[in-house]
Amino acid sequence: MKGKILLVSGPSGSGKSTLIKRLITEFGEQIYFSISSTTREMRAGEADGVNYHFISESEFRAGIERGEFLEWALVHGKYYGTSLKAATSELERGKIVIFDIDVQGYEIVRGKVPKNELTSVFITTPSLSELRDRLRARGDNDPADIALRLQNAQEEMERLGEYDYFIINDRLEAAYENLRSIYKTIKLETASRDIGKLIEIWKI
Repeated sequence: MKGKILLVSGPSGSGKSTLIKRLITEFGEQIYFSISSTTREMRAGEADGVNYHFISESEFRAGIERGEFLEWALVHGKYYGTSLKAATSELERGKIVIFDIDVQGYEIVRGKVPKNELTSVFITTPSLSELRDRLRARGDNDPADIALRLQNAQEEMERLGEYDYFIINDRLEAAYENLRSIYKTIKLETASRDIGKLIEIWKI
């Protein structure tokens, strides 16, 4: 049975990466997390092939020319993109493929993927001021970068109505339970499933 895509977007600092990691920890082999490629610098504590595939701008541009990305976007002056080959392979294996991408990427993906194979979630903080505090607390962004991220976050919020679900990450446990419920709902959906095959298996 073919898998489905769970696409997660939200401002930098909203906690979406933390929530996705918990989902992967709980459901393990049922999930494939699509690791994006990026041209931004590696941050302290990150590892190539774990957080991102860190590549040069020239490598990224060559990948665009060869059609290797399901989606790509220029964010904060850096390129980010999702591998087409890896995602397709895992979907064919029946896994839930999770994308952590911005609203630009979402617009591209939903133009390429049938609606019944895609579920989208937007995660954010309770307020802009809370997001500002979280970005400052991380300590790895200078004031100019924080200002840019806050401006982008406001623009992203204008696209909120395009998503299937909306989670306010105010309390981590409550936010995770919401994301977990969405994931469980996807697993139970019959859309895009081989119903005939399911019925034959049931008859055994």
